[in-house]
Amino acid sequence: MSTDRFVFGDEKLTATVSAQGAELVSLTLPDGTGVLWDAGPAWRRHSPVLFPIVGRLPDDQAIIGGRPYRMTQHGFARDCVFQWVEQKPDSCTLSLEADDQTLAVFPFRFRLWLTYQISNGELTVLYTVRNMEEGRELPFSLGAHPAFRWPLEKGGKREDYRLTFEEPEPEPIRRLEGGLLDPASRPTPVEGAVLALLDDLFVEDAIIFDRIRSRVVTFGRPGGLALRMSWHGFPELGVWTRPGASFLCIEPWQGYATPHGFKGEFRDKPGVVSVQPGQEWSASWSVSAVQV
Repeated sequence: MSTDRFVFGDEKLTATVSAQGAELVSLTLPDGTGVLWDAGPAWRRHSPVLFPIVGRLPDDQAIIGGRPYRMTQHGFARDCVFQWVEQKPDSCTLSLEADDQTLAVFPFRFRLWLTYQISNGELTVLYTVRNMEEGRELPFSLGAHPAFRWPLEKGGKREDYRLTFEEPEPEPIRRLEGGLLDPASRPTPVEGAVLALLDDLFVEDAIIFDRIRSRVVTFGRPGGLALRMSWHGFPELGVWTRPGASFLCIEPWQGYATPHGFKGEFRDKPGVVSVQPGQEWSASWSVSAVQV
């Protein structure tokens, strides 16, 4: 097996995945157009795996069994080297298991798998978490964080781009304040089912849809190349960029940053799920190129 990076795909789409963080690092169309962000100076990631937290904890500490454990933003999985489980022409699977290093910051035994599969020009990413503990639940959050080029095509104007949801999204959104979740909701910037993408939207960091109706969104400009993204098993969605940067992150999440004022046990943090011993949790997202 390839040890560092693995390239796979079909005649419509090619992907590259790295063992470092099990991270998707490229996604290329047949004409050579790369639609994934290249991890340039504005943000040095492509598509990190957020586990076992999404967002930030107060003082970067998780309280587990009354004891504080240091856990930095988005958790540790994105900085771990995963093991290759399988490599095929159109797919690959990687895994991460708890070890002494992870147990020092997250005292639970787990196994996390990622399977990447390309079929008929669509990439699907499946996440599976198994509780390897005996006699106690495994609490965690998990999120996807893929960054796509904005604009997708050379010469395109960023201000022409939009997100079009499969359903109207009238519910209020959430914002971050000092890295934690602002307790106050905000009016949605989505008009009907369309979010016009402007840098001003991201001055206050990510847009957090914690009551989203849609499970499909299209990112693109009228008459041009677009990406259709869908997700299953993730109840929340984050949308983020750094103002002026040439990428847009569309992020299906299970969980989000800790709300201001929360001081309880990690297992009770809003957005955390718990899996029984020997049981599994899974979720997925998919993306393909379309014309709009």
